[in-house]
Amino acid sequence: MFLDISTRRPADYIRKRLPSMYHQFMELAGVDITKEPMEVGPTCHYVMGGVRVEADTTQSTIKGLFAAGEVAGGMHGSNRLGGNSLSDLLVFGRRAGLYAALYAKDFGGTLAVDSGQVADATRAMLAPFERAAGGENPYSIQSDLQETMQTLVGIIRRESELVEAIKRIGLLKARARNVRVDGHRQYNPGWHTALDLESLLTVAECSAMAALERKESRGGHTRDDHPYTDDTWGKVNVVLRLKEGRVQVSREPLPEMPAELKALFQERK
Repeated sequence: MFLDISTRRPADYIRKRLPSMYHQFMELAGVDITKEPMEVGPTCHYVMGGVRVEADTTQSTIKGLFAAGEVAGGMHGSNRLGGNSLSDLLVFGRRAGLYAALYAKDFGGTLAVDSGQVADATRAMLAPFERAAGGENPYSIQSDLQETMQTLVGIIRRESELVEAIKRIGLLKARARNVRVDGHRQYNPGWHTALDLESLLTVAECSAMAALERKESRGGHTRDDHPYTDDTWGKVNVVLRLKEGRVQVSREPLPEMPAELKALFQERK
C-alpha cells in the first residue's frame, strides 16, 4: 500500500511536521515523501487509552500504583503524533518515579500483606499445570483472539462486527478458564502465554466495547456506520470498569482544556 502526503500538504509543511519520517525515507529508501508516495505496511499499534491516572503524580485509582507512558490513558487523546511517545515517557516517567518514591517515603508503618490473597494468586497461577489432559492450548486461544480482533475490531469498524467480536471474546474467556500447560516453571513460554491470556482478553473486550459505545469516527477509531466526527463525543471519555464481575461502560465528562493550551493544539496555517 502507498501513502501519498505529497498531494495533500506543501513540502515545507511536511519537512517541518514529519522531519524524522522525511529523513528516514530519504536516507533508507531514497524516497522523497514531499514529491512521491511512500510504501507502508501494517504493524502492531499502541492502545489509545489505558490506565486512568492523576496527571500531576501519575498515580492510578489504586493507591500506590503509578503508571507512565502509553499505558496511561488520556495524554494523547484520539491518536498520538509520531515521536511524541518519547517526550511522554521522559516527562511522566520522571513524575511516576518521583511521586512513587514520595509515596513510599511518606507511607509510614508497615505494609500488611494478606496471606490469603497471596495464596489465591499462587493457586491461580499454578492451575494450568494441574488441569487434566485435554485442556485448552494457550497458543490456540491467543491465535483465535488475534484473528477476532484483526477481522472484527480492525481499522474500519461496524456495529454488527463489534457485537460479534464481543460474543467471541466471551467464548474465548470461557475457554481460557480451562487452559492447560506442560513442563516446568523455569522459562516456560506456554505458561507465560497462559498467564497473559486474562490481560489480553480484558484489553480486547474493553477495546471492542468502547468502540461499540463510541458512535462516531475520531483519530484512529473509524466507524463505517458512523463516518462523521461528532463534537459532543469530544467532550467525554468512554470509561470501562469491572463491577460485580462484569466490565461496564460509562461516559464521563472531560475537563475543559485551558484556552492557552487549546490555542497550541489548533492547526496553524
